[in-house]
Amino acid sequence: MEHKNIVDILMDSNKHELIEMFDIDGNSCKFEQVAVIPDGKRLYAILYPVEPFNDCSEIDAFVVRVDYDPADEPYLVIETDERMAIKIFKKYEKLLEKQNRRENRK
Repeated sequence: MEHKNIVDILMDSNKHELIEMFDIDGNSCKFEQVAVIPDGKRLYAILYPVEPFNDCSEIDAFVVRVDYDPADEPYLVIETDERMAIKIFKKYEKLLEKQNRRENRK
């Protein structure tokens, strides 16, 4: 089986692969990818948990960003800057509106 890094998984147009992330205690949570949003030189994704976990059950989706370790391997980090998370959600909403307009013209 070929190793796929997280950027390969995020950029896969089929988007069927669940993304597994771990909290600091090692607890696993699986996510579905909602969208990939570039912002400048950074890449963000909106992920939706497949099932509720910890005390985050009231959250619908998370904004995560792609960071790189010293070996230049990508990994995901939940965006904790509220302004940036809001900015990414707004970009996603604009993309949805644009897509809906296109579909309504057909």
